[in-house]
Amino acid sequence: MKTQNPQRIRQYIVFLAGLFFMGLGIALVTKSNLGTSPISSVPYVLSMTLPISMGTLIFLLCTLFFFIELMIVGKKFPKKQYLQLLVGPIFGVFIDLGMAIFSFLDPSLYFVKIVELVIGCILLALGIYLQIAANTILNPGEGVVKVIADKVGKEFGNVKMMFDGTLVLVALMVSFVAFGSIEGLGEGTIISAFLVGFFVKLISRIGNKIVYKNKLENAA
Repeated sequence: MKTQNPQRIRQYIVFLAGLFFMGLGIALVTKSNLGTSPISSVPYVLSMTLPISMGTLIFLLCTLFFFIELMIVGKKFPKKQYLQLLVGPIFGVFIDLGMAIFSFLDPSLYFVKIVELVIGCILLALGIYLQIAANTILNPGEGVVKVIADKVGKEFGNVKMMFDGTLVLVALMVSFVAFGSIEGLGEGTIISAFLVGFFVKLISRIGNKIVYKNKLENAA
């Protein structure tokens, strides 16, 4: 038990670091003024049409994702993953912190906006990778992608791109029904839907090479 506890603590530290970087990434993507991130696109558009805060809608969306996981996995769903229901409030705090950290950003040049968007996507992808690497509880938004990827036998990054693209399409439909036009979304939303998945795959490959190299060095 003495050797397991420090390992468990390290896993949760890595997991929290992942949530932190996700919060920074979403904040930076939003501050690029090119549209919010795919994971927050539906709640953001709905918050513009309903008397409900974006944070409450994100919590409800995460709860929906959690129950989708339960439906797919069934009785084999790990008991510790029920803690996903506690991730929402922490995630919200990190997003608010990220918005505060980047509050000074208000780019006017399109090139600068693109740079901020790309960096935000990298931070968001890093956060997702760290959560997966922690091998503990998951953010429901990533947990549902992992469950689907495992079910269909596809790479996480590829499923992530399709999943984010679906969220953006839903947000677009909600926007057209509610406003008759595109509101709360931009080209950055579409770009990040594909860039985040790409960067997750890239960071995963780099991370796997580092882990493999360390194993070889330890075995030598």
